[in-house]
Amino acid sequence: MTPVLLHNVGAALYGPRWQSELARALGVSDRTVRRWAAGTHPIPAGLYLELLRLCSAREDGLREVVRLLHAEE
Repeated sequence: MTPVLLHNVGAALYGPRWQSELARALGVSDRTVRRWAAGTHPIPAGLYLELLRLCSAREDGLREVVRLLHAEE
């Protein structure tokens, strides 16, 4: 995983304040996420699995919201 992909995933999940929110979701410090994003520390090899889990959960939640919005039509 590259810092660019980490940034893209984080921003997609949490918006402009993604580093703090992602850190909270992962149970790591903001500083750790900032270091990964800056490329000064290696991103753990298995982090992509946790990011995939977070993205999938968000996707499921959004699908439900879309379903509810369609029900309002």
